[in-house]
Amino acid sequence: MDAQSLQERYAARSTCFGCGPANAKGLRIRSFASGDHVVAEWTAQPHHEAYPGALNGGVIGTLLDCHMNWAAAHHLMRRDSLEHPPATVTAEYSIRMTRPTPTDKALRLIARVVQDRPDRAIVEGRIEAEGVTCAKARGTFVAVKPGHPAYHRW
Repeated sequence: MDAQSLQERYAARSTCFGCGPANAKGLRIRSFASGDHVVAEWTAQPHHEAYPGALNGGVIGTLLDCHMNWAAAHHLMRRDSLEHPPATVTAEYSIRMTRPTPTDKALRLIARVVQDRPDRAIVEGRIEAEGVTCAKARGTFVAVKPGHPAYHRW
């Protein structure tokens, strides 16, 4: 894998709470392309807990939303032979928590595009702890056009 994450390579000035490298108080997800998947390792801090030992559901949502968004952007970039990923935004996503997500273990985020259209990608993702799936998600991410507030976000 490359030493630079997708976020560091393509959006170094991003202040996104979930994945922005320039947000010192954010989650700072670092996503890496790996074949047809995008993967990340992330470790929670005590202030991310819902209760002792379990990750807050909002943090779970942010992790999966941002990570799946990067899977979509990377896929669209590769598919269309672009130099940089298009700015993509979340149109919708849903999450299913399958068990408490532990805060005392490194978490692995895995996402892949399962369907695409000219301007969007549908992505499935999950969070694992020691190989056990704790949460699953599915979302639609749309490449925005000039004039959209997020168009120049990276």
